[in-house]
Amino acid sequence: MNTILKWHEWNPGLHNGHRQLKDVIATLPAADQKDIPLRVKLFENPASPIAFPGAINLARHDALHVLLGRGLRNQDEAFVIGFTMGTSDHIHTWHINFFRWIITHIYPMPYKFSHQDLIAFDLGFNFGQAIPVRNLDQFPFEKHVSFTIDELRRYLAINRAKLHAIYRLESLLIANSRASHRLDIDEKP
Repeated sequence: MNTILKWHEWNPGLHNGHRQLKDVIATLPAADQKDIPLRVKLFENPASPIAFPGAINLARHDALHVLLGRGLRNQDEAFVIGFTMGTSDHIHTWHINFFRWIITHIYPMPYKFSHQDLIAFDLGFNFGQAIPVRNLDQFPFEKHVSFTIDELRRYLAINRAKLHAIYRLESLLIANSRASHRLDIDEKP
């Protein structure tokens, strides 16, 4: 775990495809599982009996941060959680509506989402719904840590050009946030 870099500064971006997943994850200043409040674990930990569809363990969640090129701010978290839920075959509209209410009313700060975070959540959810690979919460990322980011993105149908387009839209819809200013919106070779 990288302790020098502050959590709000970390951002893997989308131009890291040549690197191995384990190397990028090693730069992530991750929170310890014990530091996550019970209210968050109840709804997002797959071991919880009341977890929402798409609930994913922390190590796999971190891998998705890397593959999606997202940092650790709430807006980034919202996109990653939305994306993961969007890939679930077991998600229903009522799950989304209830989760949106819980995350804006029940979650403690700093985990509580704002209206702007919900925009990122919806963009992530829609992207997750659109990819052909389903149930990424169950994908064994831990067995693929030596793969490059590009290899994993191809295998999981996470299209970098589509992410650039989504992030351009997100930066327009949420123009005044720090997370939007850090989004990787330009396609580069």
